[in-house]
Amino acid sequence: MKAKGAAKGRILSALVTICFILFTAVISAPAQAAGYSAIVLDADTGRVLHAHEADTPRYPASLTKMMTLYMAFDALKDGRLRLDQRISVSPHAATQAPSAIGLRPGQTLTVKDAILAAVTKSANDATVALGEAIGGDEPTFAAQMTRRARALGMTNTTFKNASGLPNPGQKTTARDMSVLALALLKNHKGYYSYFQTPEFEWNDKVFANHNHLLKRYEGVDGIKTGFIRASGFNLVASAKRDGRRVIGVVFGGSSVVARDNQMIKLLDAAFDRIDDTDTNAPVMADAKTDRHFGLISSAEAATAPAPAPAKAKKGAKKVAAAVPAKSGEWAVQLGAFRQAAAAEKLVNKARGKVPEAEPLVDAVDAGNKITLYRARLTGLTQADARQACEQFKREKMTCSVISPDA
Repeated sequence: MKAKGAAKGRILSALVTICFILFTAVISAPAQAAGYSAIVLDADTGRVLHAHEADTPRYPASLTKMMTLYMAFDALKDGRLRLDQRISVSPHAATQAPSAIGLRPGQTLTVKDAILAAVTKSANDATVALGEAIGGDEPTFAAQMTRRARALGMTNTTFKNASGLPNPGQKTTARDMSVLALALLKNHKGYYSYFQTPEFEWNDKVFANHNHLLKRYEGVDGIKTGFIRASGFNLVASAKRDGRRVIGVVFGGSSVVARDNQMIKLLDAAFDRIDDTDTNAPVMADAKTDRHFGLISSAEAATAPAPAPAKAKKGAKKVAAAVPAKSGEWAVQLGAFRQAAAAEKLVNKARGKVPEAEPLVDAVDAGNKITLYRARLTGLTQADARQACEQFKREKMTCSVISPDA
């Protein structure tokens, strides 16, 4: 009996040891297992300077707070919130997992303090309190976030909470986050400076901004970091040098330092290329995603205000004028290019896969004396447009569905 007891004890001890080893392996697993994605844009033209798995679904983590803050800035602009307004902290907000500033149920803080806590400390308790002040409760606010994201052109993003804490249904892409960064810059210039706040003081504690590039990289003035184990270390950064602005997005870093170093490499390379006037020069493109020269964010181009038709250049090949789709007609946008020939080549190639569609290449004035040519397939029903876009994405082509009123 003693021998059997000893044997059982050894087996139990071995099982405990194995469980401990497995647990240790899980918690120490590299964050980058989630996968690496990146995109870099010329913020002035929308031109993609680099892309790697830019349309692959990823977990946004605390990059989610960019959308929460966008919603807060919307509310400030239209008078639904004031910066000095005090908002209540619910039990739900107070019990959010760290990162947090230690809010208690029933406590209040100003909208401005909630914004600064979200920007610097990436505080989940303050962020949820801010979302609840706008939407009433977090699930309602998350649904509002998703609708606003889709209106901005973030077609592959779904939000389930205000903070970015783990939720399997909360997904985005590097490209969608670049669209959001551009929207923050363009639509909320008056509030964008919050993203460069170096530190925030609350209850005699000072919280430093998690975005180390504010100090490490010349010209960086935002925007947001993020981390959960399923996503790795994420970062959206915006930098301005010599009057030119670049936006970078990185998902899946294995550490803070690795993520930051990768972003620095991408920004350096982007600024080296951004002044290149040779329109035939290749961009830093991932062969699996942005294979076509000059492809800009199709979501951004689709949601931009309707520009005036560009003046035809002498000797240039005639392209279709920018005309609105007929009532009820949907379209698929494949991209925008610096050269009409590139747009025509792509739209003709894509048309063979969707024979019922009408090809359209329209010239638009992108500002700064830059003309872009948008490649679209028009005359589709909503179902056909969505089906076509899904097919293109399976073939590693970038596309977005354009509604009749876009």
